[in-house]
Amino acid sequence: MNFKVILGRVLYYGLAKHLPESYSHIRIGQKWFRGRCAKLILSKCGEKVNIEHGAVFSSRVEIGNNSGIGIDAFIQGKCIIGNNVMMGPECMIFTVNHNFLNAGKTIRSQGFSEEKPVIIGNDVWIGARVIILPGVCIKDGAVIGAGAVVTKDVPEYTVVGGNPARVIKTRQESGEV
Repeated sequence: MNFKVILGRVLYYGLAKHLPESYSHIRIGQKWFRGRCAKLILSKCGEKVNIEHGAVFSSRVEIGNNSGIGIDAFIQGKCIIGNNVMMGPECMIFTVNHNFLNAGKTIRSQGFSEEKPVIIGNDVWIGARVIILPGVCIKDGAVIGAGAVVTKDVPEYTVVGGNPARVIKTRQESGEV
């Protein structure tokens, strides 16, 4: 870990993480400050990024322009987030899992699976308390309903929800506002 990442983590976890939400009536530059910390911590960080209050994330996250990480979100390992991605509060993104198939050993002693990065395309809306499991790819324009558990890839311009997440409908270009 280089000095820049260490400095970013100290500033973020020591102060920025605890500042009020970006949309709070208290405006003390919290959005800007968390964005500066993200630029120090993340492997790739776009412009106008919004990291919200309480978020915990790996330095291996890549995030595009105008995208955000929600309030109290948790992102583990390698995750690539595209441009214009909205993330609700308390989302969790996992890139590894516990090994458990050998019933002759305790699950604890079996270690972890190989990391499988999560990829989130452009113009995606991830609702509150969504869980995304290792190796999932969410394509451009998708909407993930609140509380969904995403175990498989999500096609572009679809709306998914439930546990496990299933396609509810597709987004059509209808000219609606």
